[in-house]
Amino acid sequence: MSNPEQLFADFEAKLADAQRKANQMRTEIESVSVSERSKDGQISVRVNHAGNLVGLEIGPSVRDNPALAQEILRVVQSAQSKLAGAMQTGVPSIAGTETMNELVNQLHNEYPEPEPTGFVEGGHREADEDDRFVAEEELDTPPPPAPKPPAPPAPPAPPRAARRQQTDHEDDYFTGGDFLR
Repeated sequence: MSNPEQLFADFEAKLADAQRKANQMRTEIESVSVSERSKDGQISVRVNHAGNLVGLEIGPSVRDNPALAQEILRVVQSAQSKLAGAMQTGVPSIAGTETMNELVNQLHNEYPEPEPTGFVEGGHREADEDDRFVAEEELDTPPPPAPKPPAPPAPPAPPRAARRQQTDHEDDYFTGGDFLR
């Protein structure tokens, strides 16, 4: 049988190796990012390993276009949908493991492919490659309804009744006092 010092030293070595591997995996994961560009090349985005937008470039020819926000969101969604593949190639320390499979499945569920070109959420149409942005007034959709006026403030709550002071003979459950106070 091994001596206790050797068992403790082996455990510490395994723990240090696991910590080193975890640090390596964290570094690899944090270095993963995906860049995506719109079809016309005027919008470029970069998302980090968590799918957060960390870079955005907008070309001068589209800056004043009303459909710009929608196109930026589509490009971001496209970049986010590619995170699973980037994670598989960018994190070799856990390649082929159950951990990698779970991470990839989570990313696929969290960031699905964006809707194909055509009609998108809100009824606006996406433009073709040559006609990337369309002014809202050119669309055949009615304007959104006017916002509702804010609700009047709620009346103040009535004052609460003061609590009755407990006496010494009421502090016991069995004295007949109200125990549901």
